[in-house]
Amino acid sequence: MPRKPRFYIAGMPVHVVQRGNNRQPIFFGDVDYRSYLKWLREAAEKYDCAIHAYVLMTNHVHILVTPEDTSGISRMMQYVGRRYVPYINQAYGRSGTLWEGRYKSSLIDADNYFLACSRYIEMNPVRAGMVAHPRDYAWSSYAHNVEGKANQLIRLHALYTALGHSDSARRKAYQALFQEQMDDKELVNIRASWQTGTPLGSDRFREEIEAVLGKKVGYHKRGRPAKRDKKKQKGSDPF
Repeated sequence: MPRKPRFYIAGMPVHVVQRGNNRQPIFFGDVDYRSYLKWLREAAEKYDCAIHAYVLMTNHVHILVTPEDTSGISRMMQYVGRRYVPYINQAYGRSGTLWEGRYKSSLIDADNYFLACSRYIEMNPVRAGMVAHPRDYAWSSYAHNVEGKANQLIRLHALYTALGHSDSARRKAYQALFQEQMDDKELVNIRASWQTGTPLGSDRFREEIEAVLGKKVGYHKRGRPAKRDKKKQKGSDPF
């Protein structure tokens, strides 16, 4: 089966997801998380990708990123993989692939979905039953975006800075987004978009993307996801 092409537009945010092979762990200790973040920061700087939000789960990662050009994200992920996979294999005496195929991604309609997607990413540990509150999870951008903890990996998006006239006002406004539960339909659409590579937004937004790219980009089936027979594991993404 041919690989499904990925499409990027310079200056447009993208939701990137990469899972462990067979949904097995990709992080085994704190040093692994730190190593991944180190290489992700190097890659983001090298290939002009602005990272706005992220979460490193036990067996997968989510990244919200805006590239300066159409090849930046692919190069960034390749850079990280070529360093992180050999590191894990050597550190833990394993061999073979670490990832479950290629990473998945979807273009984001920033005006309508950027903040929702950022919250979706930072709420992953809560939905997975790992912590009671996103502040309790060490390996995400929440501490920076809400509590102002220094994080040189993060570059603020214009929609985040527009939340207030000062750092404290922006953090307070962003934190308020977490006080209400996300709409089920919104959760389904975000998840279905990155799974299928479909732009996240309205039909008009997708049509505009296709006009810019000059090609069809695919559509996911809307609605509630199918029920799973297997029980979910901690660290998995239930949405």
